[in-house]
Amino acid sequence: MAETWNKKEREKKKQQIKKQKEERRQERKEKAKESKSFDSMLAYMDENGNLSDTPPDPRKSEKIKLENIQIGTPKLEDREKETNLHKGIVMSFNEGKGFGFIKDRATQQNIFFHISGLEEPVKAQNKVSFEIEKGPKGLTAINVRLLR
Repeated sequence: MAETWNKKEREKKKQQIKKQKEERRQERKEKAKESKSFDSMLAYMDENGNLSDTPPDPRKSEKIKLENIQIGTPKLEDREKETNLHKGIVMSFNEGKGFGFIKDRATQQNIFFHISGLEEPVKAQNKVSFEIEKGPKGLTAINVRLLR
């Protein structure tokens, strides 16, 4: 049986495709050999946390003492020394319902407080000091005192 013209053409195309694939594979192998140097694989992080291919300037590095590195949670004694006393202004207070909001001076955040968290009576626009506690619905001010 003789081959038809279509069969010959298809066979030629298959051979050409195989040849092109083999050439591309060889090119990839050659490129991989060139770019596999160790220096080309290194990445550095700059002081802003961005990756770059240039090494950092050793003159800009800062020394960190091993004693200053703290892993884990602070000890109970250290946590008690930290004061979480905040200052702010009472933005609103509803005596009938027994709650209000304080605007923290540092963060400009409105923080809820309940009448049970008051240590002395307050009114709107009073300057107060308070501590922040995590409540069931968010941050809550406790131990609210008037500033004099």
